[in-house]
Amino acid sequence: MKVMRASRNLFLVGLMGAGKTTVGRQLARRLGKRFLDSDHEIEERTGVKVATIFEIEGETGFRARESRVIEELAQAEDLVLATGGGVVLDPGNRARLAARGFVIYLHAQPRDLWQRTRQDKSRPLLQGVDPLARLEQLYAIRDPLYREIADIVVDTGRQGVGALVTRVLGDLPDECKLSA
Repeated sequence: MKVMRASRNLFLVGLMGAGKTTVGRQLARRLGKRFLDSDHEIEERTGVKVATIFEIEGETGFRARESRVIEELAQAEDLVLATGGGVVLDPGNRARLAARGFVIYLHAQPRDLWQRTRQDKSRPLLQGVDPLARLEQLYAIRDPLYREIADIVVDTGRQGVGALVTRVLGDLPDECKLSA
């Protein structure tokens, strides 16, 4: 585990479908912290869905917006932030998250992620011919980047959300459980 920073922020990273938003909401509620989802924050600010941003600006345009939002949100205190799956592609994002909070990597295998996301038409990176193969590609690229900044890695497996939240809470250092 890396040395804990002064911030009591919790940042959840992982591939799409890993449970970052669901787990993040419950963690925030149980810890008395504010919860935000970076993708939802981008949608709120632009007035359009992430998929629309991808259509109009491409992944590059979306990632630029994402980096600006991460830069701002990482300055907050007592925040539980569910990040987008590709947030770790930008070295600046990785540095900000690692420096400003405790990073939790919700790890899941591509096949499990495919099972969870296969009916979801709002995920632009999975709209091709073979979504499972795409998840395997994304996993190969991103897993080492998630691990690079993770303070803890939690395998989501097939456990329920309640059990997963309890496990994450048990793995958190005491200073992360405090709120202002």
